[in-house]
Amino acid sequence: MITVTNNTQNLVIAAVLGEFVLADFHELENATEHAVRFQGKANLLVDLRDMIGSTLDVAWEEIKFTRQHTQDFRKIAVVTTDQFLQWHAWLTRIFTDAEVQVFEDYDEALAWAQSE
Repeated sequence: MITVTNNTQNLVIAAVLGEFVLADFHELENATEHAVRFQGKANLLVDLRDMIGSTLDVAWEEIKFTRQHTQDFRKIAVVTTDQFLQWHAWLTRIFTDAEVQVFEDYDEALAWAQSE
């Protein structure tokens, strides 16, 4: 399950709860594409603290999406304490021009993602 919020500061906030499946990814994808289309470059905050896993098709879609939107994001903040997810977030930097930061604290991630 995923919750996605677009706020007025061109920030898309997503929180994954449980297993991250393809339908969830498409919801995140639609929200970020909407923000980019109507507000320009977006910032993204993804909270993965309550994610218990993801399907392989999500990983593939994420790679395709990130490659298609290499210049559409200014910042991507990932909140997690999982070492594998931290490593995965750092790998995302290969496919995007956005600044990517990993945080263990949600409030710090939010403050960073909202800052210019």
